[in-house]
Formats: sequence, C-alpha cells, structure tokens
Amino acid sequence: MTLHTILHDAEVAAALDGCKDAGTFDHQKFFKACGLAGKSTDDLKAAFHIIDQDKSDFIEENELKLFLQNFKHGARTLNDAETKAFLKAGDTDGDGKIGIDEFVNLVKA
Repeated sequence: MTLHTILHDAEVAAALDGCKDAGTFDHQKFFKACGLAGKSTDDLKAAFHIIDQDKSDFIEENELKLFLQNFKHGARTLNDAETKAFLKAGDTDGDGKIGIDEFVNLVKA
C-alpha cells in the first residue's frame, strides 16, 4: 500500500508545494492540505504503517526527517528544527518516538 491509495495526488502536490522551502513545514497545515486530516482512523493507521519504514511500530526522528518523501519520491528532507518540532508535537509520552495512537491524535488535532 502507498499513500497514493489513501490521498488524492492533486492535494498531495499542493501540500508539498506549500512546504517546498526549508523551514516552512508545519505538520498541521500539511495534514489538512494533503487531505490526511479528514481521513478515517483506519486510513491514518494505514498511513502510519507506510511512514514507519523500519516497521518498528514507531516513527522515529530519522523517519520524520524523510517524512515528505513518503508522499512524493524526491521530496525534500525536513531540516533538524522542523524534525524536532514535529517529533515534539507528536511524542506525547516523551519516549522520543511517535506511536500509532500518537500519530492518529496528531493528525486529528
């Protein structure tokens, strides 16, 4: 499964365009723009498993850095500040990674 089976290409393209420059990524704006924020919990869990590239059942900092590349091959990587802010927003239990329930709550926030 890919994110293209969950999301519309035009919305993904617009969301990526909105954060194409370093320092412009805002996870809440991105989730809304790409359409992820309006998806069902099951769709969000499917997206989580795609983003969790090492299949550890957590999204770690190195996977967040490559987050945009899950939406389009060749998309930019998040810079350190964007990655740390994204992790801080999603990691509600303080373990340094984002679990599936944390991800769902982050997208729906």
